Amino acid sequence: MEAAIKEILEKEVKPMLKMHLGALDFIGFENGVVSVRFQGTCKGCPLSNLTLKTGIESLLKEKVKGVEKVEAVD
Repeated sequence: MEAAIKEILEKEVKPMLKMHLGALDFIGFENGVVSVRFQGTCKGCPLSNLTLKTGIESLLKEKVKGVEKVEAVD
């Protein structure tokens, strides 16, 4: 399951963030929760929570069975 999450982040999420000079690191997956760390302009951006919930979380929940939540860590 982690491999599927990483692949989606690499191929679909990171290119989108890169267009805005941002980046994202995969931290881990445990008990249905994906942990990520924002980098670049995404770190501290007021819209990062919107990106996290309506973009990244929605995408992963749709494509990877077992993903229940995505949260950002520092």
